[in-house]
Amino acid sequence: MWATYAIIAFSVIGFALEKWSIEATALATLAAFLLLFSVAPGDAAGVTYHDLVMGFANPALITVLSLLMIGQALFNTDALDTPTRILARISGTGITRTLLVLLGAAGAISAFLNNTPVVVMFIPVMTAIAAQRNFDAAKGLMPLSYICILGGMTTLIGSSTNLLVADVAGKEGFDIGFFDFTVPGLMLAAAGALYIIFVMPLILRKRSGLIDQFKPGTGRQFVSQIEITPNHPLLGIQSRLGLFPQLEDMTVMMVVRRAIPIRPPFEELVLSEGDIVIVAATRASLTKALSTGSANVPSHPRDAEPSAEKEIEPDFHLAEAIVSPGSRYVGRTVQGANIRFIEGVIVMGVQRTRRMQHREFREIRLEPGDTLLVGGTMEAISRLRASRDLLLLEWSAAAVPLRRFAPRAIFIFLAIVAMASTGMLPIMVASVLGVLAMIATRCLNVRQAMRTVDSRIFMLVAAALAGAVALEKTGGAAHIANSVVALFEGSPTWVVLSAFFLAIALLTNFLSNNATAVLFTPIAVKIAQGIGAPPEAFISAVIFAANCSFATPVGYQTNLLVMGPGHYRFSDFIKAGTPLVILMWLTYSFVGPWYYGL
Repeated sequence: MWATYAIIAFSVIGFALEKWSIEATALATLAAFLLLFSVAPGDAAGVTYHDLVMGFANPALITVLSLLMIGQALFNTDALDTPTRILARISGTGITRTLLVLLGAAGAISAFLNNTPVVVMFIPVMTAIAAQRNFDAAKGLMPLSYICILGGMTTLIGSSTNLLVADVAGKEGFDIGFFDFTVPGLMLAAAGALYIIFVMPLILRKRSGLIDQFKPGTGRQFVSQIEITPNHPLLGIQSRLGLFPQLEDMTVMMVVRRAIPIRPPFEELVLSEGDIVIVAATRASLTKALSTGSANVPSHPRDAEPSAEKEIEPDFHLAEAIVSPGSRYVGRTVQGANIRFIEGVIVMGVQRTRRMQHREFREIRLEPGDTLLVGGTMEAISRLRASRDLLLLEWSAAAVPLRRFAPRAIFIFLAIVAMASTGMLPIMVASVLGVLAMIATRCLNVRQAMRTVDSRIFMLVAAALAGAVALEKTGGAAHIANSVVALFEGSPTWVVLSAFFLAIALLTNFLSNNATAVLFTPIAVKIAQGIGAPPEAFISAVIFAANCSFATPVGYQTNLLVMGPGHYRFSDFIKAGTPLVILMWLTYSFVGPWYYGL
């Protein structure tokens, strides 16, 4: 037991110091437990190496990874664009108001739906609005996880932890109703929400990675072209006051009609079939236009059929590459360079630091230092790494959302939420089936799915669950609980209740919250009966304290869900989550005795 305490302590120190990678620290922790229980004398508290490595197949880990894949499918199809726009209009422009609206909505929904799918639903919304409002997503994603945990602990079905406590308490002879602990739960949630919205964003550091430098919306303009083909969405539109309102995010530089350039101002010009519209646009606006069909892949004389008639394939990505000095393409036009046949990618846009002459897109002559926006499969873009003519900007590749698949992606996602929240299927089963459905309906491909697997989460969960098994089977968790109760023996009931809450709140960040709930509910009933206190007060303490999984990313699976998208480190959860654990403990130390009349 004491060796288990030591290994857990060293692992937490290793994660917090971040001197070594999370994967290396997790592997060392797992190896230490395997070694300890392989050489320990006797039956080693009944812990086998099979128990220690079961974390790699833990349902919570499989659920988290599956939900991350489903979130990627929603991102690929831009399925949440409409709700994002609605929430963005409501939330205004300030970060505080934005967090109030988004976190308020997420917390309220979490009271009646399992909080895990709620977090999955709001991650892409929070990320998109953060990009629009120009604040770092790390300021909102961890608060999102925490507010959903707080919302989930106000009703019986808000969290699986609540249901487990109610089940164990029922076996002990105490029935827990749907709203039995809602009043104290709302008080704790209100206190926590004030900290989360107004204080936590000040604690969390900016965590944008290199990839964020290439996110759409940086303001850099690319010259590109749109070919007006039969049935094109822009066919037949007319300019108004010299502008095309349907191209509000783009600047129309020229319209080429039958090889004759028409320059602005455009007076009552109607776009017709065969026109080529030369535009200056950001990568974000070009990506959006491609996903909706307003833009298309530039055609080439060697094409057997006009490429503009083809739909964007699910694996179509955009990336940025720089024309290197001495490149074979220097001095050649976009069309004459034949980059699509030599490199396997299509030039979608050209960006130049100095002023570029207004000419037809395909006739632009490339110069050293030009940044090209290229499109193609991820495999083709990856091959650019070996090119000496085009220098691929690493991490700049991103898939073009396929909005035509958005309805099916939303349907699959809502089906997953419905099955998980109603108990029709366990959330793990529903999420795995959801991933299969997303792949089968082309909302996601296998390569995109596998890229969402975060090795940090994989190793972190496995090591944490090994520690939880050791802590439980060696009696370490029960020893801590009993020691706390013994320490305060003879004290007033409210003091015992407060100490009991604190012990569970600390342990739930290292044990799984479900294991904590099952382990401590019988102890809560026995303590209450032993000191003549109402058991409901101690049972609700288990519910609230077991949900205080704020100080580590492994405390609850919603923390793991936001860890990757928010670029968080282990220490971020310690810094931002530990004060919240303390706040919940202090709040319940007053609310619990008052509500239950202790």
